[in-house]
Amino acid sequence: MAVHDLATPAVAWYDANARDLPWRSPDATPWGVLVSEVMLQQTPVSRVLPAWLDWMARWPTPSDLAADAPGEAIRAWGRLGYPRRALRLHECAVAIVASHGGEVPADVDELLRLPGIGAYTARAVAAFAYRQRHPVVDTNVRRLVARAVAGLPDAGPTTTARDLVAVADLLPTEPELAARTSVAFMELGALVCTARSPRCTDCPLVAVCEFRRSGAALPAGPTRRPQRYAGTDRQVRGLILAVLRTSTGPVPRTAIDVVWPDADQRHRALTGLVADGLVREVGSDRFSLPG
Repeated sequence: MAVHDLATPAVAWYDANARDLPWRSPDATPWGVLVSEVMLQQTPVSRVLPAWLDWMARWPTPSDLAADAPGEAIRAWGRLGYPRRALRLHECAVAIVASHGGEVPADVDELLRLPGIGAYTARAVAAFAYRQRHPVVDTNVRRLVARAVAGLPDAGPTTTARDLVAVADLLPTEPELAARTSVAFMELGALVCTARSPRCTDCPLVAVCEFRRSGAALPAGPTRRPQRYAGTDRQVRGLILAVLRTSTGPVPRTAIDVVWPDADQRHRALTGLVADGLVREVGSDRFSLPG
């Protein structure tokens, strides 16, 4: 399939239909893009948007965040979920200040050396912040390409080297246009070529989509079983962190004991938070966010 078969209509559709998100603004900084990509991991845009705006108002540069306590990053993270991301962002800011003069690096290999920055995020920052040509492959992009190019109803559970090659082959040669194509593919997968209810008649790729041409139907039922949250250690960890986020100082264990009735599970969750560096024990049986 030629590049223009997907890239040209995808970019034209994106230019007319893309969501107006601040990290996509021409004024967005590489730091703003990096923060958005970390926040958007396993978290919907609707929840990320207010958190990102607050975060960037408070810490508009890596230097601003690095100068603050890691516990403040965890506090500001609120209920976005997976709070280790907040800690990694703080560590990332410290590393950017120490090794890159406070500027987010543009090179993918340098980005990969930052704490908590994986292959997807490194390529996303290089493409979206620095307009470089890299395959940026998330679940939405894999699904779009699996359907349009391979004629499959969905992609596999994880990104593989084959996925990266398949997407790279669809990108225009010119870096700026390639970066715009990457974000266009992502937006199409998120808004139109969705997992269970794709809006094929609204899709700019419908004329060249191999899955559409096949006439096959999507399999019934969810492609992945949703993760249970209620009653899990994740929920208990979140409840403990909520107590610490609203406190201005260390809290006694008795204040934590009231959040969950199962003492063994509560102890396991608290111990895990301490081991992960999200909570520190202060004196005897008193706990706080890391200073």
